Amino acid sequence: MIAGYAWTTGGIGADPALPLEDAKLTAHTAVLAYARALNVWGTSGKIQVALPYTSLSGTARFMGAEREREVSGLHDPVFRLAVNLYGAPALSFQEFASYQQDLIVGVSVAVTPPLGQYDEDKLVNIGNNRWSIKPELGISQAFGRLAVELAAGAIVFTKNDAFLGRTREQAPLFTFQASVVYDFGRGFWGALTSTYVTGGQTTVDGERADDRRDNVRIGGTLTIPVTRHHSVKLYGSTAVHTRRGPDFDVIGMAWQYRWGAGF
Repeated sequence: MIAGYAWTTGGIGADPALPLEDAKLTAHTAVLAYARALNVWGTSGKIQVALPYTSLSGTARFMGAEREREVSGLHDPVFRLAVNLYGAPALSFQEFASYQQDLIVGVSVAVTPPLGQYDEDKLVNIGNNRWSIKPELGISQAFGRLAVELAAGAIVFTKNDAFLGRTREQAPLFTFQASVVYDFGRGFWGALTSTYVTGGQTTVDGERADDRRDNVRIGGTLTIPVTRHHSVKLYGSTAVHTRRGPDFDVIGMAWQYRWGAGF
């Protein structure tokens, strides 16, 4: 069970299909999540569901005029299934204690239903009023305590037919991520991550916008064990290059409680 908080500032909640300028928005997000390890025909896997709640406020310029927005509500939840295809068999707790990672290859799929707050006559919202599906392929190679991880995915969207009274479509977003992870031992680990996002050009009522993304972000994560059952995760990320789309900074923390499997 995971409970977390994130502070985000910048061009969040602003759709790139809108001519918003000087977006200065701040969001406070609380999230509750549940994850469970799985034995998927002898290989390890995980299911996870995350339910965020966000309070967002700030200003932006639209058509030359400054607009204000203050809104709170549920974000679109995320349901995710991950399965390791190679290198990480399902193990008992006793077997896992002596497991040494080498090469791991896995896949995942995340589904986001349109259940979050959304006002079709507002420029900035918390939810997206559309489904999205993200399949992803990941590879992790360990070199002692150090591991290098690579992931590639694509986010596919359905139509938003309540976009200021119009229909908005978006081409798939392609994501590429590289991470370096160091295991300090006893559940204490840190990671540095770089993410590249491209594609995602939008079309509104058949008119294509010049908003294709070619964005780069960097971030870091630090997990600190507190007890055998509890741990704290600290994380943050910032934009390095943003051609279109959200340009924001985020700092957050999460508290994780583990049980079962001998814990």
